[in-house]
Amino acid sequence: MENKRKIFQYGNDQLTCSIAMQLATGHIKGELIASTIEKVVQSAQYVQEIVDSGKIVYGINTGFGPLCTTLINPADTKKLQENILKSHAVGIGEPIDKQLSKLMMILKVHALAKGYSGIQLTTLERMIWFIDHDIIPIVPKQGSVGASGDLAPLSHLFLPLIGLGKVWYQNEIRQTSEVLALLETKAITLGAKEGLALINGTQFMAAHAIKAVSEMHNLLENADLIATLMIEGLNGSIKPFFAQLHQLRPYKGNQYVASTIYNLLQASEIVTSHQNCSRVQDPYSLRCIPQIHGASRNAWLHLKDTIEIEINSVTDNPIIIDSELTISGGSFHGQPIALPIDYATLAISEIGNVSDRRVYLSLEGDTPNVPKLLLKETGLNSGFMILQYSTAALASENKGLCFPSSADSIPTSLGQEDHVSMGSIGARKLLQVINNVSNILSIELICAAQAFDFHKPLQSTAIMEAVHQEIRKVIPHITEDQMMEDILSTAQQLVSSGSLVHVAKQIAKEQRVPYHGLHHEYFNNF
Repeated sequence: MENKRKIFQYGNDQLTCSIAMQLATGHIKGELIASTIEKVVQSAQYVQEIVDSGKIVYGINTGFGPLCTTLINPADTKKLQENILKSHAVGIGEPIDKQLSKLMMILKVHALAKGYSGIQLTTLERMIWFIDHDIIPIVPKQGSVGASGDLAPLSHLFLPLIGLGKVWYQNEIRQTSEVLALLETKAITLGAKEGLALINGTQFMAAHAIKAVSEMHNLLENADLIATLMIEGLNGSIKPFFAQLHQLRPYKGNQYVASTIYNLLQASEIVTSHQNCSRVQDPYSLRCIPQIHGASRNAWLHLKDTIEIEINSVTDNPIIIDSELTISGGSFHGQPIALPIDYATLAISEIGNVSDRRVYLSLEGDTPNVPKLLLKETGLNSGFMILQYSTAALASENKGLCFPSSADSIPTSLGQEDHVSMGSIGARKLLQVINNVSNILSIELICAAQAFDFHKPLQSTAIMEAVHQEIRKVIPHITEDQMMEDILSTAQQLVSSGSLVHVAKQIAKEQRVPYHGLHHEYFNNF
């Protein structure tokens, strides 16, 4: 039972975004099983048969890209594979996060283990050895156009196989040659087709997207909770979350958000206290939360489903079906995931955009008992005014980052690669926008908790009271101007850690009250 839970079978099991993250964090270990090894060995044998036959096949005994018509002497086929790693390792900029590099390696192992790439078993085993020993290659952020896959990043990723490049080892950046010597291990020699198999693929884009799926899920969960706290703080109506409304426009994301927030508000004393107030309807940032957050949920689901197809696919080139059939196609092209990545960037940016509007709304002083700028004594004190400057700045920055990278294409490889996806650029931007939105939500959290305080002694629901108490354990109610740096940092930690969501789930379980709503199997499955 332990093995079924803790072991992932490369090339055989279905990889999900969640499992990939667990492999990267070491919570699950990956291995090769006998049937997978057999497929890998057979595929390598097909390549050898092609080499021995003298049949001309791209990337095995020809040059690469525009040099595809240049034949390579059989004696030089191995040198050709080493040269492709060296020549394509031209990435620019700071290294990507270590976890992303490890994810890239994991994704590549899984793709190559499918048995259609002609990789040698010894090469695949060495890649797994790097993962298991947490020897993670240094990969620069820039340099991929996302067309023949992520050529430059993947070249840097696999230079260490032949003893070149740099790696993280024991929390230090070191020369690969030093680490191999320290561990009394020699670099490997690549065989025919292997260099091309290693550097063709979408693993840079896909690794970023996996991390984005994980972080977006956490932010969307936080966004619903924090928005609900703000609804309570600003005496928002519960009616926009009634099921009857969303049955008439049944998008899964909308229905999920509406039913979740309805569960969080049902039987709240604060809601009951203003049922007969004179306000006819709330501003859109409160009333349209199901439509806005729900649309972003739908985008998240689309990204997740798309990426999980991608990470279980073979994306190098050429594909080795058998010794008689090799196909030089375009499965390395990033377009299928570049478009959803850009869509997800826009979707998560909108979560920050509407969060900023709720922060602004909380400062206006139009809610009974809730003072302007969220402070009872202003004039000498500016209150929470300037917090909204930060959310405005971040929301505006995100708007600039939302221009779709996939709308651009600059031909490369002397015109052989005449349309490229730019998916790698989009993937990096997505993580940048996610980080900005996390900070926007942390500010909304501070404002929502402050507004919530002014309705005491009225009680909200058990879940929302517990969420508010969790905030108040580390962030005090503010009565006068003070330095906000530490408070902002604490709020950011509350959001990024997912601790508020954890508390909400725990209380729901203990109290046996509903929390996640309709279609939770789609949106709470990560």
